[in-house]
This record gives sequence, structure tokens and C-alpha cells, in this order.
Amino acid sequence: MDKERVLIVDDEERIRDMIKEYVSLEGYIIDEASDGVDALNLFKQNKYSLVVLDVMMPKMDGWSVCREIRKTSHVPVIMLTARGEEYDKLFGFELGVDDYIVKPFSPKELLARIKAIIRRSTLPFQDAQKENKAVFEGLVIEFDSRNVYVDGNIVSLTPKEYELLNFFVRNPNRVFSREQLLTEVWGYDFTGDDRTVDTHVKMLRESLGHYRKFIVTVWGTGYKFEAGGRK
Repeated sequence: MDKERVLIVDDEERIRDMIKEYVSLEGYIIDEASDGVDALNLFKQNKYSLVVLDVMMPKMDGWSVCREIRKTSHVPVIMLTARGEEYDKLFGFELGVDDYIVKPFSPKELLARIKAIIRRSTLPFQDAQKENKAVFEGLVIEFDSRNVYVDGNIVSLTPKEYELLNFFVRNPNRVFSREQLLTEVWGYDFTGDDRTVDTHVKMLRESLGHYRKFIVTVWGTGYKFEAGGRK
């Protein structure tokens, strides 16, 4: 079995060395880049299981690199940044970022997130999905293609928005706390700010238009998917 390959992109050598020290212990193959241009060149040459990407870099910033990656790939991306404002996180999630960690960070926590995301992204997508399509009124989810339609029009979801919707659809009428959703959808035991879930639910609702009604807020608890009868 081929080893998983991880691309680490940060203009600070000490940050790259710290991440590499921990991640390589798990047997991952590590490539490094110190700026966005070199990162994209490496990305075009190799197949990666995950990209760890700093925001502030010379030549090309992390947002721009992520935007270019998302034109051709759904590879998981973890963004590193010194800024933790909610606006920055929302912007990153809209670009298709899978996770977001603020400097200074624990390398052990970053490693845990890397392992969880790679593990989830390499699992057969339909292990527990026997049907290839679900229909709730005018909302259609095609599991093979990962396409989502609203009243016949395809909608563009980020990878994490799709995973969240997929999880809700496969677990209808069950209430999940934010912590449970982080564990099930993000794939790790989250110990920090659980507003990540709220941000993604808000983005997903906006994408679904009037079918946002299916994602119900259970005050004081979390969320559930409630769509009446499934066709």
C-alpha cells in the first residue's frame, strides 16, 4: 500500500520543521514549500493526500493557492494562520478549506487533525450508502457524483459542506450536538471553538435556498435534518 503524501507550505522554516518532525513519525511522505508558487508547482507534480497551507506567504498567499488547488482537486486542505477572526475562517471555508488552525498551535493537535482527515477522505465513500441518490422534494443529492441539485439546478458546495449535508441526510430526524458533528464530520475530538459547525451550517443553508428549512436548529442542543418523507 502506497504511503500517504503530505505537502507542508509555510515561509517559516522552523514551522515546517516542527510539523515535519511530528507528521513524518506517522509514516507520511513529506514535501515542503516556502511560498505559494513553489507549492503549486509541487502540487502539479505529485499526488497528495493532504495540504497544510499557511495564509501569509511571499509571492502568492495561501488563499490564492487554495483557490487554484480547488479548480482541479478536492484534496483536503488545512489552513494555518496567525489570525483567528471569524471572518477569516468563513472566507477560508468558502474557498473549500477543510480545517483551520490558528498559530501558535500544538503540533500534536495538528497531527491528530491530519490523521483524522486523511483517514476519512480515504474511506470508501459509499461504505454505508446503498442508494446512489436521495430526493427530498426539490433537493436531490447524488452520492456517486457528489452533485447536489436545488429545483433542478446544480449548486456548488465546498467539500466540508457536502460532507455535512451527506451526514445529515444519512441520519435524518436525529439531533446532533456541535461536538458530535465535529467528531463525525470533521473526524476528531474537538477541544476548541465549536463555532466551526455554526459557520458551516450557515453556509450550507445559504446554498440550499428555501430547502434550508430541512436543517433544523434545536436550541440549546444542536441540529437535525428533518425533511418529512424521503422519496
